[in-house]
Amino acid sequence: MSGILSHLTLVVSPLLAAEDDSLLVEHIIAAVVFAAIGLAVLTLAIFLMSKLMPLPFWKEIEEDQNTALGILCGAIILGISIIIAAAIHG
Repeated sequence: MSGILSHLTLVVSPLLAAEDDSLLVEHIIAAVVFAAIGLAVLTLAIFLMSKLMPLPFWKEIEEDQNTALGILCGAIILGISIIIAAAIHG
């Protein structure tokens, strides 16, 4: 646990040591905006995935317990999340 805290202080301390506090606020606002955009894109991708599949998506996963479809959808969601994170990170 102390290792995580020491890494966190290494990341946060330069931001807190900045002379201009508006820099910290700008970074926080940018993080929140990019997180919201990423969640919106991920939600849109899940919606499109459920509409474009030739079978009843939620029925197959929830009622029929289709494990293979659940794993496939999880892999697609992870892949889209990694792409969004890479696009945001630059």
